[in-house]
Amino acid sequence: MGLFRNRGLSEDERARVPPGQHLVRNFPVLDVQGPPYQEIPDDWDFRVWGRVAAPQRWSFDELTALPAVGEILDIHCVTSWSKLDTSWYGVPMTWLLDTVAPDPSATHVVAHAEAGYTANLPLDALRAPGVLLAYEYDGYPLDPEHGFPLRLVVPQVYFWKSAKWLRGLEFRTSDLPGFWERRGYSNSADPWREERYAF
Repeated sequence: MGLFRNRGLSEDERARVPPGQHLVRNFPVLDVQGPPYQEIPDDWDFRVWGRVAAPQRWSFDELTALPAVGEILDIHCVTSWSKLDTSWYGVPMTWLLDTVAPDPSATHVVAHAEAGYTANLPLDALRAPGVLLAYEYDGYPLDPEHGFPLRLVVPQVYFWKSAKWLRGLEFRTSDLPGFWERRGYSNSADPWREERYAF
């Protein structure tokens, strides 16, 4: 079925779609619950804490005043769709890591989002190319259903790790499985190895 659904792709596109995935042109919406709000609450902030030398807390206006970059990225959902050449804009993770200075003992990060949602990642995953705190998609502020006002974008892993409605990053000395990982999804989530589930 996957090969049939990927007919008509160029050789370049085909090479960029992981096994078991099919290419989409739209941007499917999948989440545990709907958007928590349509406008940024007055008390909204983004925090970085845990095993870092310089914990941070930014309002949204402060966050959008930080250094920012645009990235063109391919993204892959565990439900089998892939979308190529997506355009994001936000704070590069390389800058954030330089700013907060993770302790040498830090090995993992937990992304904390609205409604208690979490996603866990090894710290090295945040050092990969293209990772950012995104507040714009395709030249516009994020739509509520895609994570407004802020989402994590980690293109190297399945997209559930790119937590929507992001509120903080916690740096840890050990792993702590997130919402979907506690429900049987893979910890590593490598789309090229089809690491969808833990079993």
